[in-house]
Amino acid sequence: MWTVPNLITLFRVILIPVFVGVYFLDWRWAHEAGAVIFWLAAITDWFDGYLARKLEQSTPFGAFLDPVADKLIVGAALLMITHSYGSLWITIPAIALLVREIYVSALREWMGQNGVREAVKVSFIGKAKTTAQMLAIIGLLSGLESFMGIPLYWVTLGHILLYIAAVLSIWSMIIYSRAAWPHLSAGLKDKI
Repeated sequence: MWTVPNLITLFRVILIPVFVGVYFLDWRWAHEAGAVIFWLAAITDWFDGYLARKLEQSTPFGAFLDPVADKLIVGAALLMITHSYGSLWITIPAIALLVREIYVSALREWMGQNGVREAVKVSFIGKAKTTAQMLAIIGLLSGLESFMGIPLYWVTLGHILLYIAAVLSIWSMIIYSRAAWPHLSAGLKDKI
């Protein structure tokens, strides 16, 4: 259970209160520091999966904890940016992303219990959504449009990527739902 990939995943969970606490410090660079901590967590998400495969250290505990850690830190970050920006234009895509995460997690759980989880395995669109979502959150958390007079437009890019992530999120949710529908509807045909 205490493999290197699992310890990295646990580290990501521990980063959640650190990330939230730093972000809300009364300090000039608090948002930027929070964005860096979130970025570190995002990198560990890729790194723990890579190591689990490379070192052949995949475990049931890791398979459980990894997606939970991802959803916890992303959920916290989405709540933080909706709070920080207080804008409907941030809240709507953030809610779409959260709803999709809960829905797809429940769908995968149900499919797994019925032995057909492979029908809803992670797709390219799901990976693209995750990439856009992570980059959007980093940009929006940082609050940076310029640094030492150099235009960066991270917040602007964050807004754009948040909407791209929301569209990809809904698209992937539809794809997963269509793949799962034959299994979900099987019991309905018998009752009609």
